[in-house]
Amino acid sequence: MADETNQNPAGEVAPTTDEPVATSLPTANTPDPKAANPETNPNAAKAAAVPPKREKPAAKADGEEKPAAKAAAKKEKAPAVEDKPFVEFIQQEYLPAVQKAITQQGVSDLQLSFAKQKFPITGFESAQECYQLIGSWQNGLRQFNLYFPDEDIQGKKGFSCNEGKKPSTLESFLIDERKITLDLLVFGLVQRLNGQKWLGRN
Repeated sequence: MADETNQNPAGEVAPTTDEPVATSLPTANTPDPKAANPETNPNAAKAAAVPPKREKPAAKADGEEKPAAKAAAKKEKAPAVEDKPFVEFIQQEYLPAVQKAITQQGVSDLQLSFAKQKFPITGFESAQECYQLIGSWQNGLRQFNLYFPDEDIQGKKGFSCNEGKKPSTLESFLIDERKITLDLLVFGLVQRLNGQKWLGRN
C-alpha cells in the first residue's frame, strides 16, 4: 500500500503533526534570540545590566515657591530699632518709651527733652557738649539727665539727678551690659529713678 501524503492543491507537502517543526516566525511571548544573545548582539548584555532611568519630577509652576526660598524669606528679619541712627532712635523710640514707662509709675506731669548741651555739673563746665535726655516733673523740682557722650547707645553713658538743688555727681549708667536694647535702656532708667525714691509711692 502506498504512503499517503498530505498535499495541498499546489502540490506542496504539508508537514505532519508527529514532530514539532521550528518556524522563522516569532511568537508574542518569545524574544528574538538574536537580540537577546550577547555573542551576536553586544548591546544586549549592557542593556540587561543598566537599570531603567527614573523620570524626573515635573518642574513646579513659576508662581510656586521652593522650600529653600521660603526658608530664606523667613530668615530675613526686619532691622532692629536699635540699628537706627542715634538721634533718630532717641527721638522716635526712646523718648516715647520713657514717657510711657514713667507715667505708668504715677508721674503725671513728666516733661522730656533731648538736646546737645554742656554738662550741668560743677567741674564739667569746660567739657564739650554732648547729647542728653532731660526729664523733669513737679514743676522742675525733680530733674534727671542721661548723657550720651559717644552719640551711641552702645557707647559710654552717664546719669545725674537733682531735687531742687545742683545736680548730683555724674555717675556711669548701664556699663556692665554687653548689648544695649531699647527695653534695657528704659528699664535701667526706671530702676535708677526708683532707687532715688522718686517713683510710685515714694
